[in-house]
Amino acid sequence: MALVSEAIARYHKLIESEPYIDLAWAQALQERKKALKLNGQVSPVLRPHFLTNREFVALEKTSESLAASIERVENLALANPTLLARLHLLPAERMLASAEPGYSSIHIASHLHANLSETSLRFTGHSASTPTGVVAGDALADLYYEAPPVKEFRKKFKLKKIGGSKPLLSAILKAYKESGGKQKKPVIAIVEFSSGGQSEHAPLAEFFNKEGYQTVIVTPEQLDYRNGQLRMGDLMIDVVYRAFRLQDFLVRFDLNHAVMRAYKERAICMVNSFRSDLGSKKAILDLLTDDTITAKFPAAERKAIKDHVPWTRVVAAVKTTHKGHTVDLPEFAMKNRVKLVLKSNEDTADIPPVRGMDVDDLTWEKALRQAMRSPTIIQEVPDPTRSVFPMLQFGSLMMKDMQVDTQPHLFSGAASGASTWLSVAGSTGFSTLTGLAPTFVLEGK
Repeated sequence: MALVSEAIARYHKLIESEPYIDLAWAQALQERKKALKLNGQVSPVLRPHFLTNREFVALEKTSESLAASIERVENLALANPTLLARLHLLPAERMLASAEPGYSSIHIASHLHANLSETSLRFTGHSASTPTGVVAGDALADLYYEAPPVKEFRKKFKLKKIGGSKPLLSAILKAYKESGGKQKKPVIAIVEFSSGGQSEHAPLAEFFNKEGYQTVIVTPEQLDYRNGQLRMGDLMIDVVYRAFRLQDFLVRFDLNHAVMRAYKERAICMVNSFRSDLGSKKAILDLLTDDTITAKFPAAERKAIKDHVPWTRVVAAVKTTHKGHTVDLPEFAMKNRVKLVLKSNEDTADIPPVRGMDVDDLTWEKALRQAMRSPTIIQEVPDPTRSVFPMLQFGSLMMKDMQVDTQPHLFSGAASGASTWLSVAGSTGFSTLTGLAPTFVLEGK
C-alpha cells in the first residue's frame, strides 16, 4: 500500500476507535479554530492533508520552473503590444503595468493551483496574490500538530510542517530594500476594502507585528498622500501590501487616489505591484502553452509546461493548434465538450467555471457564445484529485469525498511551502465544508 493511503487508513481507524470516537477532542479543536478568527476560511475537516516528501519536492521544483516561465512570458508581453493584447487588460491595467515597481521580480507573492496525486501533477491556474493558506495554514498546522489523535498518529508517522509566513515577510523586505527603502523597520499597511467585520488579513498583520514590523490594516479612504509620503493620519507608510483587485478599486476610486499617486511616484513599495496583474489573467496560460512563444525558453521550463500545464486557449472564432494539429477552436470545443472547461479571464470567484461534462450540448453552446463576448479561456480538464476526509457535522463524524486543490506558495519565484483548499467533490455551489485544511509532509518511521 502506498504511504499516503496507508497513513489515511491508519488515521481514520484511529479516530473511529477509543478514546477518540466520542469526538470531545474534535469539538475542542473546532473551538480552538474559532479562536484563530480565520473568518470561515477553514474546512471543518478532522484530518490533515498528507504529501509525501517526494511529492512535495516535485511540487516545489516544478512550481519554480513554471513561475520562471510565467515571468518570462510577462516580460515578453510588456515588450510586445501584440502579446499584451492577448491578455485582455483594461486600459488602466495596461497603464499601471507599464510603471516600474522599483524591484525586479514581477511577483513578490503568488501561488499556483495544482491537481496533485500519486501518479500526476497538473497546474490549472496562477494567482498573483498571497494564498490564504500562508498565515492561516501555519496556524492550522500548529493547532492540528498537537491535536490528540495527530499526536498519537505521530508515533508511527513523522509529520513535517511546511509553512510560508517567514519567507513571505523576507520577500517583502527584500523588495522594499531593492526599491530603495531606507528604513530598518518599514511600516506596513495592508490595504483592503472594509469587510464590516474581522479582517481576513488580521492574522497576517498580527504576524508582521510580532516580527517587529509595525503593521496596520487600512481602507483606501483612510489614506492621504502629501509631501511625497503616504500616510494614515500621522503614521507614515513605507510598504503597501495590496489586498484588493485593481478592477474593484477602480469601481470606487480613480487614478488620482493617494495610493495610486504614491505608487506612480515610487513613494511606497507595493506588494504585489500592479504589474503582477498580468499573471492573474487566466489568458497567461494561453501564452504559456503556445509553442511559438515558448520555443526558445530553457529546456527545463518547456518540459515543465508540456508535462504539467493543460492545453489552454482564449475563446475566439479562430483556428489554433492542439497537440500539433490545426483545429477550428469553436468546432473543437463543441466536439470535445466533456474534457473541457470554460473559465473567466479574471481571477475572481464571481463568475463560476462551466465544465463541459456537467452540462448538455445546448447549455455548452450557449456558454461558448457568451465566452466569445467576454474574455474567457477554454482549458482541458485534468482528472481532479479527490480524497475522503472525516468531517465534524452537526456533532457527528461524517466521511466526505472532497476535491483537493494544492497551492504551492511562491515568493519572488522561489517555492516555499504549500497549502490545501478543499471543496465538495462534484459540487459547484457554496458549502460550509469548503475551506483550508492543514498540510503536512509525511514520512514513515
